Amino acid sequence: MTTTAPGSTESRALGLAHYAARGVLEHVLARHGITFQQQVVLRAAVTAGAPQSPDDLVDQVRASLKADPAGIRVSLDELLARRLLVADGAHLRPTAAGRDLLTAVGAETAPLSARIWGGIPADDLAAAGRVLTLVAERADAQLAALSAEGPDHGSGPTSR
Repeated sequence: MTTTAPGSTESRALGLAHYAARGVLEHVLARHGITFQQQVVLRAAVTAGAPQSPDDLVDQVRASLKADPAGIRVSLDELLARRLLVADGAHLRPTAAGRDLLTAVGAETAPLSARIWGGIPADDLAAAGRVLTLVAERADAQLAALSAEGPDHGSGPTSR
């Protein structure tokens, strides 16, 4: 008799839901010639209260996506090349074109999001939000612990 780890079915369902919703967004982003990671970097720059340094943006996006800083820097360079971000001294700021791009993406995704999320009772959405927040906090803590151990620690067949 095999047993399934508690929550593995739920974990898979959450992951599949994430990738399905992200797939919808990536479809829209592709029409605008922008990647998911570029959009996250651009959004971080647009929603910041003040111009951010490249390091600030890399740190913000890394905290959100758990992505490699080198890859995030490539996204920054691509956004600069497309003039969606511009250097302003030691800081980067979004251009009007960058802001317009995010507005256009938002306008295209709004009706899709409404069809995806519409009709789900508010109490269910609130409960899901609480659970996902807790899962993210726990996963962040586990990632921090794994990072502190180093890349090779705890990865063998006898690790716990």
